[in-house]
Amino acid sequence: MNLRSFAAPALLGAAFHAFPAVAQPSRTGPCVTATPECTEWVTVGGGPGRSLVYRSHPLDRRNEAITHAVVMVHGASRNAHDYFRTAVAAAFLAGKLETSVMIAPRMASNDGRGCRDELAPGEISWNCSTWRSGGPSLSHPAVTSFDFLDEILRKVARKEVFPNLRSIVVTGHSAGGQVTTRYQMSSRVHDGLGVPVRYVVSNPSSYAYPGPERPTAAAWSLSANAPGYVAEIPSDTPTFRNLGDGGGCTGYDQWPYGFQNRTGYTADQSDEQLRRQMVARPLTYLMGEVDILPLSGFDSSCQAMAQGPTRLARAQAFARYVKERLGGNQEVVVVVGCGHNNRCVYTSDEGIRLLFPEGS
Repeated sequence: MNLRSFAAPALLGAAFHAFPAVAQPSRTGPCVTATPECTEWVTVGGGPGRSLVYRSHPLDRRNEAITHAVVMVHGASRNAHDYFRTAVAAAFLAGKLETSVMIAPRMASNDGRGCRDELAPGEISWNCSTWRSGGPSLSHPAVTSFDFLDEILRKVARKEVFPNLRSIVVTGHSAGGQVTTRYQMSSRVHDGLGVPVRYVVSNPSSYAYPGPERPTAAAWSLSANAPGYVAEIPSDTPTFRNLGDGGGCTGYDQWPYGFQNRTGYTADQSDEQLRRQMVARPLTYLMGEVDILPLSGFDSSCQAMAQGPTRLARAQAFARYVKERLGGNQEVVVVVGCGHNNRCVYTSDEGIRLLFPEGS
């Protein structure tokens, strides 16, 4: 039997779709089902607003067995329960259920139009779009979605709860990948937790470029193009070009696609600070080999298309930009046979290696 196809139904049970009441932990060992028992509330910004997380071990109960934490951010559907199932499946395959705490935050949103999540009393309603880039809440505008991540990391890093924690991985897929790449460069708690944090960015549609240059077809591999497209690339084609006035796409350099006119969590950080943190903090791209189709919420705006024709091309180009223009070193790991599918990439051998690095 294929272990990966077995793990999810056998261990995880049915997804929990409605918002839960306050969790009432009543068991020992890992919590592995997307049900109220495996949730708890995280107060953000000192309260009264709170947001929900699914977690495999309580975040307020001392546990000396925990040595590693994974925070996995959902995609545009805000389906934290599904991502919790993926996170637990990956931990099971890695043999890390007892020693790792898996956390899937819920960026719930109800603006009455594009996002209509059912909210519990006091639950924060995040902006339907800008939760991906650290935007302020609709219901509690003094706090941002990245403040929520800050609070999760602070809770996990408390020595009185997890005294033997050695490492943290923050990751996200699709829209959650957008969260992860922008949070990596801007997190205010990264350097003060006392626990090393690594970031794994999986299959996002866009990145925040720190300058006006954007890639040409020379910046990514031929296989990262859309199927059937073969570009003719002269040998003297530069990998990046300055778009100048935007070439008809005047918003290409505006946040969250670029650094101009940043809002929310990143607004008070300088461009130089974000560049420095982008390069210094460990980050790896986990990409599907066949995520080269305009599916599953693919961003086809001119701002995103200026970064490349596919998600895979955009990742390869951005990693190359960080290396060639900023002197960084960010690896792109491509999972053979995976498309735009979080379960496929995270439960692959490559995904497990990145979520649970050696020594975790």
